Parts: sequence; C-alpha cells; structure tokens
Amino acid sequence: GLATFYEEKIMASIPKSEAAVYGDHIFISVMFAKVLCVQLVNELGYDLLFQDADVVWYKNPLDYFHDRSLPEFDIYFQDDGSRQERYAPYSANTGFYYVRSNDRTRHLFRHFLYSADLINVWSSHQQVLIALLAEHNSLMGLSVKIFPKEMEEFPGGLQFHRKKETMKKIMSGDSTAIIFHMSWTSNKDDKLKFFQQMGEWYLNEQCVGKLANEITAGKGGTQGSNSDAVLINHCCSTEPLITCHYQDKPSKIPCPDSPLIDGKGKSFYTGFTAKKGEKFW
Repeated sequence: GLATFYEEKIMASIPKSEAAVYGDHIFISVMFAKVLCVQLVNELGYDLLFQDADVVWYKNPLDYFHDRSLPEFDIYFQDDGSRQERYAPYSANTGFYYVRSNDRTRHLFRHFLYSADLINVWSSHQQVLIALLAEHNSLMGLSVKIFPKEMEEFPGGLQFHRKKETMKKIMSGDSTAIIFHMSWTSNKDDKLKFFQQMGEWYLNEQCVGKLANEITAGKGGTQGSNSDAVLINHCCSTEPLITCHYQDKPSKIPCPDSPLIDGKGKSFYTGFTAKKGEKFW
C-alpha cells in the first residue's frame, strides 16, 4: 500500500462525502485539501507529483519527470483542454502536475494557501491557481510548462470525450500514454462507469462506497497488516472488472447493446451515426 498522512487539526473539516456535481459546496471544501497537501510537502523541500484520485497509471510518471533530458521548468501541468477565458493564459489542469521545490514554487504555494478564500468566491481551485501562475511568472520568474493537448503521454477528459482515435489507441494498447485522467466528467458515478468500461476498474462491488471498518467488521480485520490483508483479499480484483455502460464512450470491448449517453449518438466502435435504440452488432 501507500504511506498516508493525516493531521486532524488541519483536515478534520474536510468533507468525507463526495461532491454531487462540479462546483458544489462539498467540491469547494475538498479543494482546500488540494492546496494543503501540496503546500506542506513543497515547503519541506521535496519535489512532488500531485494527482487527483481519478488518474490511472500505465507507466510510472515519476520516471518521466526524473529524466535528466526533460527541459527544466519549476512546474509542469497536464493541459486541461478547455480554453475558457477564466483558465487563461495557461489552461492548466490542476488535477495532475509536477512541482520542483525551490524558492519560486514555495512562494507560489504559500501565496496559494493565503488566497484559499478565493476558491470559495470563484468555486474553483483551478482558476485561482492559474491566476497565481500568471502573476508569479511575471513577478517572480516562475517557469511554467503546460504539456500540449496533442501530446500522447498525458491524455484526459478532452481525449476521452472528443478524440476517438486517440482513445482507440489507448484501448488497443498502442498508445504511448503514461497516465489517463478522467477529467471533464461531472460526478463520481459517471467516472466509475467510464473506468469500468475502459477496463481500469479493479474494486469489487461489495466494497464500493464503503468505509474500511465497515468492510473488515466480522472478517477478522484489526488495525495494521491483518486489516490490510482483509481489505485486499475482499476488495481487490487481479483482473479488470469490465462492464459496458454506453456504446458511444471509449470501451475495452464493444458495447453494442448499451445505451447512448451523448446527443450526437455515434458508437465508439463504428463511424456510423446511430439513433437511440439502434444496434450495430
């Protein structure tokens, strides 16, 4: 498993339930944790990779960032893909980024911590951080790298929802993608369905949405390694749990009998336009 850190004085107010939709009050409260966890590690002098929980690895991304041939910047971001004015000038996706610890980034994340009230006002962690990136680039010489959205190594919601050929390469294993980020998706239920369909879901159904102590109760689980073993044996599958949900979204296997979710009505596995209820197979 992974080593984790929890400080009750700092994190106790963070909601334990998920947001219903992007930008609601739970979403905004959870965004504060995203500020804290990066600022604390950065302040201690460590380079770090931050990622949201909806990121899967095909390869270890740290190998990419530790490669000495990589042009050196203070901070690297996945391209969000959205070109809304509020994300200008960088369109950085703040759910996957790598930070080098130095005086410039420490000043950036201290400023971000002190500006956390703006997240409540703007309902967006991303918008606030992008504004600070522009300010610190201008005033402090902070160097910022946004990986271009055409780059195959760091795909996300843009590719999932709009770049069919890119996703076909990922589904067939022919892509050079290092990670995949299920961004551009409005809620946890849809993210879970999309990951199941992509063949990137390994959690058994009986453990979905359950707390660890609810799972281990009555199964001999106590604190420590025994509890971990119970969780792993009961919850984790060694094979992907592939389930079809929508024929017009990327999938590891054809899903011809599944409904359409988007109004455009194009099956992922054909170039033909479908009407709702029509089958291709």
